[in-house]
Amino acid sequence: MRFRLRYLHHDLELTEGPFVIGRSAGCQLSLDDPLVSRRHAILRVVGDCVTIEDDQSRNGIVVNGVRIEEPTELRSGDRIVVGSQELTLVGPGVDGEPARTMAFGKRTLPKLPSLVPMTDPHPSPTSPPVAAPVEAEMDPTMVRRAQAFALLSGVAEKALAMGRSEEAERLLAGPLSDIADASRGGKQLSRALVAVVARLAAKLATATSKGGWVDYVIELYCLQERPCPAVVVDELNTAVRRVSAVDLGRLREYVALLHEKQSTFGPAERFLVQRIEGLERLAALR
Repeated sequence: MRFRLRYLHHDLELTEGPFVIGRSAGCQLSLDDPLVSRRHAILRVVGDCVTIEDDQSRNGIVVNGVRIEEPTELRSGDRIVVGSQELTLVGPGVDGEPARTMAFGKRTLPKLPSLVPMTDPHPSPTSPPVAAPVEAEMDPTMVRRAQAFALLSGVAEKALAMGRSEEAERLLAGPLSDIADASRGGKQLSRALVAVVARLAAKLATATSKGGWVDYVIELYCLQERPCPAVVVDELNTAVRRVSAVDLGRLREYVALLHEKQSTFGPAERFLVQRIEGLERLAALR
C-alpha cells in the first residue's frame, strides 16, 4: 500500500521505513517554523501500517486534536499538527483535491517541482506556495533554503489573508533574515526567489505598518544591483502609503545605484527604474 503525506497542497510519497519531520535540513521534511524542533516527529511505514512518534520535541505532536504521548498508529485522513504546520495522512484510494506528488527515499531532502511562476503576481491564499525554481548554479545551502521557504510561504500567505499579521511575521522573520544574510555574504540567489521573498516582505510592511520591511526589500535589491520587478514595486507602493517611516536615505542610495547601472538595463528595466523613482518621491512626502 502507498501512503502520502499532504502538506500545503502537495503530496509527499512515503516509502517503507522512517520519515523524519523537523527543522533540520537533514530531515526528510524540513519545516522552517520556530515552533518545530530540529528533529520533531518520526513517521514509520511498515507494510500497510503507518505510525507517528514524538522525537523528544519541545512542543509535541497533535493528532486529530489530541496531543500524543507515545507511538500512535495513523489512519488515512488523520490530521497531524507539528509546530504550527498541519499535515494529513492520505491512504490509497482516498478521494481528495488534486495534489502534486513528490517521492521521498530514505534520508533525502524534499524536492519541489516548478511552482507558480512570477507571471501570477496575485496568487490566492489557497494556491500552492509561490516559489522560485531552483537554479542549477545556486549554492546547495541556498537550494535547501529555497525549498524550505517555498513550503513556509504558503502558510504565511494564508495567515496574511486571514488578517493574522503577527503570526505571518513570526513565521517569516527568521527565514527572511537568513536570506538577507546569504545575499550579503555573496550567495547566489535565483531572481524568482528574491522576487517572492521581497513581495512577502512588502506585504508584511503593509500588514504590520512597519517601515523596516520596506527597508528590507530595498536593501535586498541594492545587493542584487537591479530594479525590483513590477509585482514588488506594486506591493511597495501600497506599503509606503501604510507605514509610519521608511529609510529615505537607503531608498535614495538604491535609486542612485540604479542610475549608475542604467546603461546595462533593457527598456523594461528602465521603466521599472522610473517607477522606483516615483516610489522615492512618494516616500519623501510621508
